[in-house]
Order: sequence, then C-alpha cells, then structure tokens
Amino acid sequence: MTSEMTSEPTADAARPVRTWAVDDLPALEFDPLLTELLHEEPVARIRLPFAAENEAWLVTRYEDVRAVTSDPRFSRTALLDRMVTGMTGHMVASKAALNYADPPYHTQLRKAVTKTFTGHNAKRLRPMAQASTDRLLDAMEAAGSPADLMRHLHGPLPMSVVCDLLGIPEEDRAELASWPDLILSSGPGPESSRAAKAQIHGYITRLLDRRRAEPQEDLAGELAEALAEGRVSLDEAVSLAMAILISGAHAVRNNSANMVFLLLTRPELMARLRAEPELLPQAVDELLRWIPHRNGVGLPRIATEDVEVGGVLIRAGEAVYASYLAANRDPSVFEDPHEVDFDREGTGHVSFGHGPHHCMGAMLTRMESEVMISTLLRRYPELRLAGPAEETVFQSKGLIRGPKELVVAW
Repeated sequence: MTSEMTSEPTADAARPVRTWAVDDLPALEFDPLLTELLHEEPVARIRLPFAAENEAWLVTRYEDVRAVTSDPRFSRTALLDRMVTGMTGHMVASKAALNYADPPYHTQLRKAVTKTFTGHNAKRLRPMAQASTDRLLDAMEAAGSPADLMRHLHGPLPMSVVCDLLGIPEEDRAELASWPDLILSSGPGPESSRAAKAQIHGYITRLLDRRRAEPQEDLAGELAEALAEGRVSLDEAVSLAMAILISGAHAVRNNSANMVFLLLTRPELMARLRAEPELLPQAVDELLRWIPHRNGVGLPRIATEDVEVGGVLIRAGEAVYASYLAANRDPSVFEDPHEVDFDREGTGHVSFGHGPHHCMGAMLTRMESEVMISTLLRRYPELRLAGPAEETVFQSKGLIRGPKELVVAW
C-alpha cells in the first residue's frame, strides 16, 4: 500500500495529506492505511488516483461514519457539479440514480421500489433461489471435480435472483451477464463502462415498455406502474432498475464468494457451521462485517455548510468520504474487531451503509448468502480448495473485491 505524506495548509490549519493509491491487496487482507488512519488520524486528508489535485476528507471511526452518512448537511447531489479526487476517471452511476440523490427527492425515488424490497418478498424469492442453487450445483457435479464456483454458482445465482426480482426472462439473461463487471471496474476504462451502461439502459427501457403493455408482479412491473402514474421519469425508472441489477448481480457474487473462500481457508469456522447450522444467519452477518468487500471507498459527499466531525472542522464545499470498512473494524465498537467471531452480538455493522443510502437489498443479500453457504455445506462434506489458498486469483482493479476464480474439489 502506497501512502506518501506531504504537509500543506488545509481548511483545518496545516494537516498532512495522504496519497492513497488503493493498490490491489492479497485475497481478503484489510487495507493497512485504513487501519492506520482509524487508530491515528480518524479524520484525515486524502488524494485518490484520479483528480489527485483535489483533496478530500476521509472519516474512519464508526461514530463519525454514521454521523456523516446521516447528516443532511453532507450532500450527494452537490457531487454532480464538482470534480472530486476519486478511484475512477468516470462516473459509475447514472446522474439520475439514487446514489446522487438527497432527501426528500431520494425518499421519493426509493418509494417507487419499496414494495419489492420487503421481508415478504425475500421469503418469496428464497425457494426460487434454492431451486436455482440446486440446479446449478447439479450441473457442476455433472461437469466433475474440481470446478470453479465463480462460474458454476457465485456468478449465475445472484444474476438469477436479481433477474427473478426484475422479471427478466430466461432467454435474455446470458446477454446481461458481463455488463455489471465492465461498469464496476476501474480496469477496462470509461469507454467500456459507458458502452455497457448504454446497453443495459436500452434493454431496461424495452423491458419497462413491455410491462406497461403487459403488467406483471415484479420489480419491472412496479417501476412501469410508477412511470405510468408520473411518480418517476423514464430516466429515473431505468436508473433504479440498473442500480439494482448491477449491484445485485456484482456485489452479491463477489461477497458470497469471499465468504466461501474464508470458510475454506478457516476450517474451524466451516466445522462450526456444519455442527450448528442454526448459527448461519448470525455467522453471515459477522462475515458481512469482517470481509473487506470493496477497494478503497465509495462515493463521497459535499459539505453544504461548515460542520465539525470528530473534532475537525470541515468547511462548506469540501468533499468527505466515509469508510464503512474501517467503521466495521472500530475497536471502540467491536471487541477484537479483526477477529471473526460467530458469537458476536450487539452493535450492528455498516456493510450495507447507513442513513438514507442504506442498501435496499440487504435482506435479499443475506438470504442469497445463506442459501449458497448452507447448500454447499450440506451437499459437500469434503468441500475444499483444489489448490493452495495463495493460488486463488482475486480480481484486479475492481471496485468490489472478490475471487476471479474459486476452484474447489469435493
């Protein structure tokens, strides 16, 4: 991890500025710079690889992260008019998307899809996810051991669930499969990302047209209804569907694979889940807390007025990043935060975000991870990595971390 120190005057007198290269880290290693800042400088100045001449603040403590992400004086909408130092050279999300919205507009957009993201709907989709998992693993067994779980399970299952959610027919799913990876990566570059976004935009527009003509009980139907009633515009409806498709397929794929990789490299954890299957929901939550599921940080916010955070004055107009990863390792909140403890109870993690931008798909994500892990444990008592753990290749230059391949034997 590259971290250079320079001394320059900032809004808070003369504070050091960290140049954060956000290098690829081995497997699930936690970013050492985040650990250092959490303990030594919880409100720090940083420069990221793109637009490095524009500095930003980074908060890492649990209390400060929750404060910044729930305080209306920190705006996502203000980002649209600003050049902020960042991890990519292109805008990943649509300008019409939830990511750049503030309440009350943000609240209005979320209402267009709240019916879909209920506990009832997660329960409704669970048998479908289980049936898809069984079918995928049947095909993997037919192909024989060893096999790549990314190809046979972690890739297709989240895509299948999110397509079931949206109402995307089976015959269209192969066409969609590669697009989320192109969008959520700093590697292929802005041209590939823009082309993939244009293709998804076109596809979802056609899907919403079909739902307006032939309504169905799915997310596309809910969005088409909101569109017909004038509660959202076409751009807003498409951006909502795109965000759900991209994050649902990409993030769940990688994070569920991270969980299985960790269990395969920590046999005592896997043995405990086999012995106590009822522990799985709590274990999944602990894995969500512990796993560093992304590189660097997500989108920042802009201070709309002077605000003090963690004893530091952040001036109006300055950009602020909040690290959920670091907050999940805050020792003032989580005892032995770097340990995986399936008995951990109490304060909740912030892996799904906090405040207005808390992830709508949290219940769905938990459900999918539970289905995948429980099925693997039940079906394969001898499940193991096909080679040494250090030979498992992880993605490079992705915004979300995860194995590129996860080859197992059974």
